[in-house]
Amino acid sequence: MLTPWRILKTNLPMALLLVLACWLGLSAGSSGFSLLDPARLFLDSGMDPVRSAIILDLRLPRVCLAVLAGATLSTGGLVMQALLKNPLAEPYILGVSGGAAVGAIGAIILSLAHVATMAISFAGGLASLFLVLTVAGRRASTGTEAILLSGVMINAFCSALILFFISMVPADKAAGVLHWLMGTIPSADPSSIILTLGVVLAGSILIFALAQRMNIFQLGHETAASLGIDVRTTAVILLITITLMVAAVVCQTGLLGFVGLVVPHLLRLVHGHDHRILVPSCILGGGAYMVLCDTLARSLPSRGELPVGVLTAMIGAPLFIFLLTRKRS
Repeated sequence: MLTPWRILKTNLPMALLLVLACWLGLSAGSSGFSLLDPARLFLDSGMDPVRSAIILDLRLPRVCLAVLAGATLSTGGLVMQALLKNPLAEPYILGVSGGAAVGAIGAIILSLAHVATMAISFAGGLASLFLVLTVAGRRASTGTEAILLSGVMINAFCSALILFFISMVPADKAAGVLHWLMGTIPSADPSSIILTLGVVLAGSILIFALAQRMNIFQLGHETAASLGIDVRTTAVILLITITLMVAAVVCQTGLLGFVGLVVPHLLRLVHGHDHRILVPSCILGGGAYMVLCDTLARSLPSRGELPVGVLTAMIGAPLFIFLLTRKRS
């Protein structure tokens, strides 16, 4: 029997990994800090104000946003893979991230407030999800493969829309939008982080509450229905929740691809297929993964930094090809 204590004990190593990743994220960078500097910030009131400001005002918000982004995208991949029973499903590949990015980029170009940007991004993600399911529904005989193919097509369409929008704005603004589009973890202001935290926390609690239903979905939707589960309502709730969480993240970070593919697959190798364990593992592990990727993106170049979306794509794309090849064989 899976008790709360066992769930907590199983996820304790992942929680420690997240703490270590956050500590490294606060320490690493071009300012030459040591691993002890974050501790000195809290223990030594006489710390240099410049170093204190770098950690508190620049790195801490960035680490917090990276945790939220990683937790959201990895949990999104887990949920979509459970609903579609396909290991290749995730928000980026199914076009949800692309739709959210289209909405966000329009709001950014119009210089709207953050709440409005998140709302339009959510509408874009929902519209993209609706298009994917509608297009795939016309070819129901091919099952989840049709949904994946529709997602790839809608994603390509969203990319074309984004490039169209970028071509319509002045060059100085287009450069910033292009950098955002490649996937970045900015030093966001506290109010936007708190808003994102509220969305991600509420969504994660709801998804964890439905984890047992996702377990039953693995037996087949007909079996789940025979056990009294309202399959359609549960799937709609999960998809809308994930779309809202993804929109809250994408409107700040841009497109971070393949996170929802890499993290759930690695964690299934460790923990098996019980979603009551996998949901908190993806939240913790995804957060740690994104903080480490962002730290590498800041530390690898001798000047400036890499967009973190480049790193996540370099790691995730080979895994996607491997899974696609194995599925066909």
